[in-house]
Amino acid sequence: MSYERNGETDCVEGAATELRPVGVVRSPFSSREECPRQGDKGGADGVVHIFPEFSEALDGVEEGDEVLILTWLHLADRKVLKVHPRGDRAAPLRGVFSTRSPDRPNPVGVHRVTVRERRGLSLTVFPLEAVDGTPVLDIKSVRRDGREG
Repeated sequence: MSYERNGETDCVEGAATELRPVGVVRSPFSSREECPRQGDKGGADGVVHIFPEFSEALDGVEEGDEVLILTWLHLADRKVLKVHPRGDRAAPLRGVFSTRSPDRPNPVGVHRVTVRERRGLSLTVFPLEAVDGTPVLDIKSVRRDGREG
């Protein structure tokens, strides 16, 4: 696989872009229209179910932790490159990389949530703004000093 950039070719030897879901979201939102645009603007309690083969990856995740849930926004339109921010048709079109639109070439969702409860392979988190059945790609901790990582 190679990429053209400024007249130069950068080779990415052996780079694979295979994503495997590690779990699934269970939420009260059954459609995109029901979902708030941001978790802090109407997000709800949601449950992230981790698949058994990834159980050891949950070691260290505790109630009260802030985490980033990365999801695959499976209902997104991957052909969209420009949108009206927040769906406001009066606002000029902008490139999706400058927005939080779910419609984009690689629709990865980022949800900053707090773990309310951990029970086995399930994390109850808040505030979550994801449609029920959304695949979970990864979970990353947010450092206690407020910085991600």
